[in-house]
Amino acid sequence: MAGANKFELLAGLLRYPTEGYPSQAVHSCEVLAAGAPEIAAPLRKFLEQTRSLSLEDLQVLYTGTFDLDPVCSLEVGWHLFGENYERGEFLVRMRGELRRLGVKESTELPDHLSHALAALGRMEPREAADFTAACLFPALDKMSAGIKGKSNPFEDVLMAAVRLLEVRYPRLEPAMVSAESAFRILDGEGW
Repeated sequence: MAGANKFELLAGLLRYPTEGYPSQAVHSCEVLAAGAPEIAAPLRKFLEQTRSLSLEDLQVLYTGTFDLDPVCSLEVGWHLFGENYERGEFLVRMRGELRRLGVKESTELPDHLSHALAALGRMEPREAADFTAACLFPALDKMSAGIKGKSNPFEDVLMAAVRLLEVRYPRLEPAMVSAESAFRILDGEGW
């Protein structure tokens, strides 16, 4: 992959589509598929399903998929904590992690999956594995369940994210991981 960060490329596919998104998506999918063959099939399917869509159509699809349907929200903290106080704490800690890792924030909240994936690509291996187990797998599992069977091309991007994470950071037994460990992880304990 010659210098390209797989997780940042994947993050780009989960950002709101703006000018240049279609060509960036093709480039990202090609680079990702070449460097991570285990995610080539869902990425090819995503490209096939979105190839004929205009930018406006992609924006409508994205908004309907992730912004108007809370079960498929791309906000990791929402899936971990709901609208509880702990989510606010998670947002603050995620913002600190983004700064620490040099991840530029967009207009999305700090716990947006695109930010989390970009941050993951810059973490040390152990902290990345812990963050994935405590935060990303539980959130992605809920997101994937929310979109499953809806014939939505973004399902394939989420599937690619899960597969890439499973290959890089194999899942731990559920009893070994809890959402509460997200706070420990973001506080730097145990890293």
